[in-house]
Amino acid sequence: MKNDTKGKKTIAILTGGGDVPGLNPCIKTLVYRAQDEGIRVLGIRRGWAGILEYNPDDPASAGNCIEELHRADVRTIDRSGGTYLHTSRTKPSAARPKDVPEFLKDRFKEGEETHDFTEHILKNLEALGIDAIFPIGGDDTLSYGERLHREGFPVIAIPKTMDNDVFGTDYCIGFSTAITRGVGFIHSLRTCTGSHERIAVVELFGRYCGETSLISAYLAGVERAIISEVPVDPKKLADLIMKDKRNNPKNYAMITISEGARIVGGEMFKSGTKDAYGHYRLGGIGEELGVILKELTGENILNQKLSYLMRSGTPDSLDLMVAVNYANMAIDLFLKGVFGRLIALNRGIYTDISLSIIITGQKRVDVRELYDIEEYRPKVLHVTGKPMFLY
Repeated sequence: MKNDTKGKKTIAILTGGGDVPGLNPCIKTLVYRAQDEGIRVLGIRRGWAGILEYNPDDPASAGNCIEELHRADVRTIDRSGGTYLHTSRTKPSAARPKDVPEFLKDRFKEGEETHDFTEHILKNLEALGIDAIFPIGGDDTLSYGERLHREGFPVIAIPKTMDNDVFGTDYCIGFSTAITRGVGFIHSLRTCTGSHERIAVVELFGRYCGETSLISAYLAGVERAIISEVPVDPKKLADLIMKDKRNNPKNYAMITISEGARIVGGEMFKSGTKDAYGHYRLGGIGEELGVILKELTGENILNQKLSYLMRSGTPDSLDLMVAVNYANMAIDLFLKGVFGRLIALNRGIYTDISLSIIITGQKRVDVRELYDIEEYRPKVLHVTGKPMFLY
């Protein structure tokens, strides 16, 4: 699928990592705005996997990897969640044999567990006539975009992750909807928890950054919030939550916990094998903590893992607005010929920053400012001068 439109610029869009509400509005806006500007748009399917699996010597492979996008294709996709282009966690710079198509397997040397296919990726981008690529993703997806930028290929990146943990930007597409979902489900669970006079442990997504647990608890008025950054002492938590339960006229209490949280002296609750970016699947720490709390308190525990419910369904209005604005900003940069940039929000102002920033640090909860490590709860003493979403 070569660019046969003489003199017409071509951009490519991909979405990688976990899906979040807001991706489809971003894709739609990119397509609409690009076509208004006379720019051709290719959608790469399944994240970096699509461009990895494309075989320029086999035109038929394009059908499963690349799709030319027009207004008619994306006209209604903003009305639903997920990603029209599908997604994956493929990392072309460290691809495993099981992650690559047959025509690439002979590239692995004997004993080589992973192989860097960046040269293949660059050749494919050139063969497709792509002038710039727009990856939409979190740290992992965008870190490979940064690699392509260092290799000299034009990249404009858009941050999305429900954990809101891409370094350099205050806000990532998907975070507001995840919090909205979390608060809504927490309030719904109060009916069951209160009716049975139990302790509820609500596990939310959040690998290394506990912002989802912290902000959901802060907004929903949850008694205790366990975050990824601070290991929890079950005995101390049991004492605190029993005090909360006794002080509640309805005789129940609630706890939120990040999936990446740890018990003092323990590790993250992992399962399965590592993905291409070195991450294990997480989930189950809430249930584990619930078992311990039941032993310590003698109380019945209601365990609820929200997980994919937080990233399902349509985006809220804030994620819609940010997704649309990020897309328009990305096209603006392309028209100016400015590349190697990350679209961002900084203190409530739309801006763009160097893409290389994402590999220079990690975004985590400011424990000193926002969290009481002795009480395991949000500690927001003042908000003057802070960004809209505390971090």
